[in-house]
Amino acid sequence: MSRGAMASFASTARTYALPGILVSMAVVWQLFILPKTFPRSHYEVIGVKSNSSSDEIFEAYERLTSEWKSNKDVDIVTENVIEVQHAFEVLSNELRRRDYDLFNVDELQDIAKITKKRYVGEKISRLELPLLKTFEDDLHFMDDDSKVLTSQNFGGMLRDEMTWLIQVYSLGSASCQKFSPSWKRIVTWLDGVVNTGKVELGEVQIAAYLAERNQVTGHPFFRYGLPSLVAFPANCRNFDCLLRYSGELNVDAIVDWIATDILGLPRILYYSPEALVRDVIRKPAPHKVKVIFFSRTGHRAAPFLRQAAKDYQEYASFAFVLWQEENAQLWWNLFEMESAPAIVFLKDPGVKFVHYGAINSSDFKSLMEQHKTHALRQLRSITSMDLGCDPRGHSPAGNGSFPWYCVVIAGKPGFKLSKAREVLRSVQDNLTNEAITDAVDISSAPFSLVAAQAFKEKRLSLGWLDGVAQKKYCFFYLSSENVTETCGPRNYEEEEDVPKLFLVRYQRNISEDNVKVDKRFKPAWDLMKEDVSGLASQLVAKYNGSMEVPEILSWISKIIKEGDSKDLPYYMNNVGTDVPKPEPSITDEIPQDASQALESDTESEE
Repeated sequence: MSRGAMASFASTARTYALPGILVSMAVVWQLFILPKTFPRSHYEVIGVKSNSSSDEIFEAYERLTSEWKSNKDVDIVTENVIEVQHAFEVLSNELRRRDYDLFNVDELQDIAKITKKRYVGEKISRLELPLLKTFEDDLHFMDDDSKVLTSQNFGGMLRDEMTWLIQVYSLGSASCQKFSPSWKRIVTWLDGVVNTGKVELGEVQIAAYLAERNQVTGHPFFRYGLPSLVAFPANCRNFDCLLRYSGELNVDAIVDWIATDILGLPRILYYSPEALVRDVIRKPAPHKVKVIFFSRTGHRAAPFLRQAAKDYQEYASFAFVLWQEENAQLWWNLFEMESAPAIVFLKDPGVKFVHYGAINSSDFKSLMEQHKTHALRQLRSITSMDLGCDPRGHSPAGNGSFPWYCVVIAGKPGFKLSKAREVLRSVQDNLTNEAITDAVDISSAPFSLVAAQAFKEKRLSLGWLDGVAQKKYCFFYLSSENVTETCGPRNYEEEEDVPKLFLVRYQRNISEDNVKVDKRFKPAWDLMKEDVSGLASQLVAKYNGSMEVPEILSWISKIIKEGDSKDLPYYMNNVGTDVPKPEPSITDEIPQDASQALESDTESEE
């Protein structure tokens, strides 16, 4: 045979020999190595078949133990003695045997290992039986509000758009009983944020679906034992997106896993008193209400609080503080709060609200809706439409064609703007508290009631503007020679701050009142290309009087009375020199892109 032919034969032999070698190795693994790798089943230890009756198991156990039970003070504990006892305690109980047969769940396994280390070599009389002393046939599980999942309702759960957390448990498990109070707390903490359910191992089809599969035997099992926690994220429809919890079985860790890893909710940090004042209370973003939680436990924020922090991030900043008695006087001086747990809402300068005691999800959501904005709201892109201070929208009263008004105080953040906001807030309080029983005839009503009636009808809104963060919008309305006193950054430390008050009158064209208004933000160049007749025209009046509440109320009422009774010019674009000026009370026309100036300012502000 030639050298080339010999090489070809050798290559062919290697090609066909390799699969044969692998097959031989697999046979050796199955026959000799695998049985030694996996421990004997409990049935093999007792010496019975897996379908044996309870009586047969008991008889086999008695035969194995009769000899060493009669010589307790002589015989020595061996590993086999403990294995027999272990097997019997599992197989002699109906629920434990079911869990073992179906899912290889065995709570005695770790106890048996500890027992071997402690008693092997000792006299049998010293062995304490049964191994699982804490186990009782009548285990008591606490009632909770989680949904019991069965084969009848499980499919509906998978169609739910919310996140689900499911506990797989056994009524025969002491570990699950021990976890029961913790599960009840978890269900309470997750209320309103995550749906919770539980599956008992007796629901074999569902439990098998939620279990893992042994890669060698294909048998369903729970890697981390029972109870087992699995989560279906929102819109998860199949097994591939199921997530398993592998951490410690404590409430704080489980809830944090759900909130952080599953829901992606922000953490609410704890602050020391010094850091709270420095990083939260004095932090920029004056448009946001400060929500401060005082806790006596130091626990992480409940998921519904973290969900609120996410949902209301445009409106509020959130912080946690650990209540300590040595700081009680400090919190009294700052917030006039007396004890914890408590929630403090810091709103306008000098305005706060304190809620004492624990709170649930629905009550906290109600509090947030009530206190999410300042008492005097800041005019921003997310509030301008609600306030009716946007030409693309309507007054808070609805889609009527009547005129409506926005009164705004603008200035650079600081003491003077805070005082001006307090004055305008007093004006708002006066309008709110004014008793109006019947509809007011605008044409004949005294000034004191005209503004109050408009406020009651939701045709009048009041707000404030940050002249630094929202400089473009501020310049837009207050363009004048000395406008830098109110709008724009501080260039010099000695520069004077002068808050200014102005009123914008909005009027929708009556002939165009059926035009559908697209409220989505559009750049100025897009508006130029389309019909803007659905937008409201704007006229502005600037206030030059003293910052006294009666004078401001009189000024607002006078403008509203004139604006409601006179047919003022309707402007859609910039005023040309040939267009007549409006009445003296309303001095300047405002072009239609005011809302876009507001959008551009608030984007940079965030």
